[in-house]
Amino acid sequence: MSYGAAAALQAAVFQRLEAAPALTGVSIHDDVPHGGGQGTWVLIGPEDVRDASDGTGGGAEHRFTVSVISDAAGFLAAKRIAVAISDALVGADLALGRGRLVALGFMRATARRLGGRGGARRIDLTFRARIED
Repeated sequence: MSYGAAAALQAAVFQRLEAAPALTGVSIHDDVPHGGGQGTWVLIGPEDVRDASDGTGGGAEHRFTVSVISDAAGFLAAKRIAVAISDALVGADLALGRGRLVALGFMRATARRLGGRGGARRIDLTFRARIED
């Protein structure tokens, strides 16, 4: 098992989302944008990695979160972007700079309002990537 493919996975996810036609014009970041982020944007966020080695070799399971943050009224705008993210990633055959992606699937999503009434919306989508060394 190795954490060696983590940066390669993040780079491939970023490239995939940047290239998705349904996400044209949506900012994609791996940190909160300067000024706290206005409008609707995507954050490639936390990751949990576990050993997934077996008798055939080394591997790791990466569980990572991609979030949609939106100050638009209601959840609809954020949900449309979340759907586009899911469509772009589930089952994608991402080319990694290190390791080989075996599978990429959706695990769960959580939608919530940030702050009080009328606050921003956030949808956290969690994906599972199985990578062989």
